Amino acid sequence: MRDPYQVLGVEKTASEAEIKKAFRRLAKSSHPDRNKDDPKAQDRFAELNSAYEIVGDKEKREKFDRGEIGADGKPRFQGGGFDDFQGFSSRGPRPGPGAQSFRWTNEGGGATDDDILSEILSGFSSRAGFGGRRGAGPRPQQTRTPGEDVNAAVAVTLEQIVLGEKVRAELPTGRTLEVAIPPGTRSGKQIRLRGQGWASQDGGPAGDAMVTVEFIPHPLFKVEGDNLRVDLPVTLDEAVLGAKVRVPTLGGSVTMTVPANSNGGRVMRLKGKGLPTTTGGHGDLLVALRIMLPETVDPELEALMQRWRDSNRYSVRGPEYGA
Repeated sequence: MRDPYQVLGVEKTASEAEIKKAFRRLAKSSHPDRNKDDPKAQDRFAELNSAYEIVGDKEKREKFDRGEIGADGKPRFQGGGFDDFQGFSSRGPRPGPGAQSFRWTNEGGGATDDDILSEILSGFSSRAGFGGRRGAGPRPQQTRTPGEDVNAAVAVTLEQIVLGEKVRAELPTGRTLEVAIPPGTRSGKQIRLRGQGWASQDGGPAGDAMVTVEFIPHPLFKVEGDNLRVDLPVTLDEAVLGAKVRVPTLGGSVTMTVPANSNGGRVMRLKGKGLPTTTGGHGDLLVALRIMLPETVDPELEALMQRWRDSNRYSVRGPEYGA
């Protein structure tokens, strides 16, 4: 495996933040999901993760820099003889600075070189927790560190919520997912996508993606919990005499009866025409009446209102309004 610093494109003096930034940038650009036509993308991505597992971990990075482990994360004395193990080699101990040179012999018919070296390694393994042959108890189970979570946001329309349509979420990892919005989800709520976050540094489970749902403002409807509210313009004669009018809903327009003598601001309720709820039902649509006069002056209406005021004047404001 290549030098992990070269794989990540950073200097050996790079800070933890610089290494992390380089890994995220490369992980996003080289992710297999974004390079489906490149057969080598998976290998490059695996090499990138392996490199980050070494230099992205403080302890492993220090060991690598000291030469105690290789680019594959394995101790140097494994797989290549014992030449690098504490000054010993397969031919005998290697003298250090100021040390007297010597080697193990078998002149007295005692233990062989290999027996003595094996005994040394066995004792070291027992003390260091590598599971030597003597006195080695059960290995403690290694705790794997989960990867970091990522945050993302998706903008959805009220129509998508009512119809149960999936929406596309682009994650910081470079992956794009189709996300189903659970019934009862409201603006600002987070959806957890397990295993869709950053990969773990030591082989543990990947982190999660926390996707925040944001409603796109609708030109007609306002959200009030599970209910929706809409203003419905009605003419003066419809409010006075009553009428059947068409009302828009997120599932298409429906017919509603406006009772005679309805005041402006009166709220009518259409059952089950609101947003989906967690119980499997729907909220209601609240329809607020708004009485609208003609845009142009109508002489006949003015004359009618004049006669009405002169003969049938009535009060609608109490003393609290200063009447």
